[in-house]
Order: sequence, then structure tokens, then C-alpha cells
Amino acid sequence: MTSEKRPSTTCADPPSEALRLGVALFNQRAFFEQHEVLEKAWLAESGSVRNLYRGILQIGVGFYHLDHNNYRGARNLLRYGLVRLEAFEPRCMGVNVAELRCAVTHVLKTIEALGPDGLENFDERLIPRVHLASTNEPPA
Repeated sequence: MTSEKRPSTTCADPPSEALRLGVALFNQRAFFEQHEVLEKAWLAESGSVRNLYRGILQIGVGFYHLDHNNYRGARNLLRYGLVRLEAFEPRCMGVNVAELRCAVTHVLKTIEALGPDGLENFDERLIPRVHLASTNEPPA
């Protein structure tokens, strides 16, 4: 049995079910689980939008590392995700990418200022939610 990739999607397309589920898990702070869902979507996608999935996935993994006091893992994965999402600003498939990147940039600066020995002082309220527009909202 061969694994077939879906036809390429674009930022103008509505969010896929996998994206909706991945975002819901991210927003519940179920970062390991969001990784599993978005990884399948990323691997199945043939177009550039696959990097939207991968960028959100990497940011979620960065927060997973932060939850486990892994400074280097958190910093690196947040950075990777930020870079990967840059091309999708301001919005893609209903995801407010600009808002997410802004919030994650703030978190990254905060954890870098705290350093590896200061992560216990991180305010978890800074962890952002991914905002996904409803399907009947006009594109930005």
C-alpha cells in the first residue's frame, strides 16, 4: 500500500480537519498530541502549506520542551517554528499567523532573558493560543 499525498492546498483554503484538531490540541496545551496530529498532516501535504502545519507543530514542541524545563529544546523549536511561519503572515487557512508569531516572539525573548536556570520563573500565561477564524469569516 502506497501513501499518497493530498492535492496541494493554499492559504485561501479553509482549515483542514487535521489543522482544526491540531489547533484545538495546541490550545488545550496538549503539545505532544498536537505534534502527532500535525505531523501526519504535514507529511500528507504536497504544497508549501505543509510548512504551516510544521511551523505550528514546532512551536507546540517548543512549549512541550518549556513544560519540561528543557531550555535549549524550547528555544530552538520556538525559533524554527517562527521562521517556518513567516511566509504565511498575516493569515493562512484561517490561522492568524501574524498574531501567533508576535506572541511567540515575546515568549522567546522572555525565556532567553530568564536563561536556562530561570525557567521556573516563566509565566505560563504567556503561552499563546492559536486563533483560527471561523469558515464564514472573510480572509484578512
